[in-house]
Amino acid sequence: MFILVNLKAYPCDPIEVATAARDVADASGVRIAISPQAADIARVAETGVETWAQHVSPNAHGSHTGSTLAEAVADNGAAGTLINHSENRLKLADIDGSVDAAERASLDTVVCANNPAQVGAAAALSPDAVAVEPPELIGGDVSVSTADPGIVEDAVAAAGAVDEAVDVFCGAGVSTGEDVAAAAELGASGVLLASGVAKADDPAAVLEDLVSEI
Repeated sequence: MFILVNLKAYPCDPIEVATAARDVADASGVRIAISPQAADIARVAETGVETWAQHVSPNAHGSHTGSTLAEAVADNGAAGTLINHSENRLKLADIDGSVDAAERASLDTVVCANNPAQVGAAAALSPDAVAVEPPELIGGDVSVSTADPGIVEDAVAAAGAVDEAVDVFCGAGVSTGEDVAAAAELGASGVLLASGVAKADDPAAVLEDLVSEI
């Protein structure tokens, strides 16, 4: 099971969260990664935790002011990247371009999708994984695996029908070890979460709970 924590632009201490994630991952043997703001990637990577970008742009080197170059995040220690998060939606051609850019820089990829139909479309682009995240549940207290387990099951089926090599992650509302266990039972191989850790008073305690039932 893979736990990917997106820090978004929350006012948390990325080094505190990264250090806690590193320690919990080392103690539990569970794969945990942190996805900070682009400006913090190098600092977070220096803690030794697996580090991901929140986005890479669908372009190579050149005249692309304001872009997030895949090679740049890789050079600063990122091992992977989110693409097409619900809060940073891309056109299909740009999702394809971002996946290609990430692969060019040897970054793992998770393409986010709203529903099983979009999961199938995303899987056709051959990312490493897709994450199903109903927008109405993002940032809430109810996990998608609890609120509507059928969405997760259908997403797993949709991805598998296109490319069995593409993993399926479960996002939106994940915050406890029970949520992680439920996602695994539904066929997900990872979870994507944010506020449950980034807004926590004690990120280490939350991370310990998240891995408690794996």
